[in-house]
Amino acid sequence: MEKITNFSDWETRFQQVYDRAMIRYRSAPCDANTLFPEDDATFLTSIGCTSHELYDFVEDWCDSGVPTFETVLHITTIRRDYFLNEQQNHPSATHAPLSSFPPMDAELGGYLWLPRIIAKAKAKLRGELPPEVMYNCGGDRHFLKTIGLEASAFLKVVRDAKDDNQILDYVQETGKWPGQ
Repeated sequence: MEKITNFSDWETRFQQVYDRAMIRYRSAPCDANTLFPEDDATFLTSIGCTSHELYDFVEDWCDSGVPTFETVLHITTIRRDYFLNEQQNHPSATHAPLSSFPPMDAELGGYLWLPRIIAKAKAKLRGELPPEVMYNCGGDRHFLKTIGLEASAFLKVVRDAKDDNQILDYVQETGKWPGQ
């Protein structure tokens, strides 16, 4: 497992929570509700991360070897900054309904999956992902790899964009697509 140096206090604690969760995940059956002791769950809440979101990352790493801790940290950093600065440390009171996410075959500008990942990124930023939906799931990773973008870079673009057309412009200018 990679170790990143020069962490801030919250990043150090986040890696400790992540590392302990990986050990627990590998040693006994668990789910998002049982993987994190109360003090770890409280810490995650304080940085705008849910136990379920980190569980999904731990599960994918243990089962598939992706995403790396560095990727998880970068995504969590963007969410944390949004939570602290835009939401003033106030979590969203709701989750986006599963039905609000575009279908997997939805297109924007000829890019399959783009409307779905945009909606997921927006919900991730606001802390409104329902437990059934993960930002940077296997489908997201495939889409982002295909167009040559990183999950955290895409999340920043969504955070900074005024509308979906700016996101599409970024993808068209920066990304690639088979056949282009």
